[in-house]
Amino acid sequence: MRLGASLFLIAVGAILKFAITKHFNGINLGTIGVILMVIGAAGLLISLVWMSTRRRTDVIQRGPGGAVGTTYVTPNDPIDGPY
Repeated sequence: MRLGASLFLIAVGAILKFAITKHFNGINLGTIGVILMVIGAAGLLISLVWMSTRRRTDVIQRGPGGAVGTTYVTPNDPIDGPY
């Protein structure tokens, strides 16, 4: 679930919880709204954690005397140092 889907679930849940006043037999729309908001909030939290911990790599072309090779490094990698 991505950010857009999470925000959509939170919005639909809030509409069901706070804006709909119609009552149906056997169905509590307020409870369904709360469930959707909780699922949306959990999805939002997981998406944000996943996005912040994702590894980003840069491609650096290196090689002596014109020989070119590709090395994948993580930015601010202590082994390679600053580039």
